[in-house]
Amino acid sequence: MAVLGKLLKNKRAGDEHLAWNAPNLAGENTLELRSPDFTHETAIPTPHAGKRLGGQNLSPALTWGTAPAGTVGLLLVIEDPDAPTALPYNHGIALLDPSLTGLPQGGLDAEGPAEGVRLLSSGSRRGYLGPAPIKGHGPHRYVFQLFALGKPPTVGKGVCLPDTAKPRAVLAAAGDVLARGRLDGFYERV
Repeated sequence: MAVLGKLLKNKRAGDEHLAWNAPNLAGENTLELRSPDFTHETAIPTPHAGKRLGGQNLSPALTWGTAPAGTVGLLLVIEDPDAPTALPYNHGIALLDPSLTGLPQGGLDAEGPAEGVRLLSSGSRRGYLGPAPIKGHGPHRYVFQLFALGKPPTVGKGVCLPDTAKPRAVLAAAGDVLARGRLDGFYERV
């Protein structure tokens, strides 16, 4: 597997495709997103990695300040822009109650999410999927992005997004961002 990682070493989705850089999700960077499990731009501990790498697929605890007045929901998106794919790999997407100011460890678990969490489809699954980069591909960044939305994401004529909507459809439907915050962590499989 390390050979595959080395062959794909220069293939990465890129930062420009992160939700953070989507024009409809632009907003003031005023939500300070933090985790007691790791700090910005440091390594994500193994319990939060994928099970095949010895982790537990345990979503890290997250905290942030109170959302601004007028927030109808929070959108949490976790992406890997270093995946050797055309777009960043989605490791979790959820709509959160606007009154929340944090999530406990495991709060994005597909079997029992925390109160106020509506897990959306990340493609083939729901809930948090921990880091599991290709061996030898180098460090991968996992970008936790939180958006305070002034209106709910909808499709067509005001129809709320179904839980089965694909991540890119959710991101395209979201907008009216009142505030946002970001936390980056790294994981490398050597």
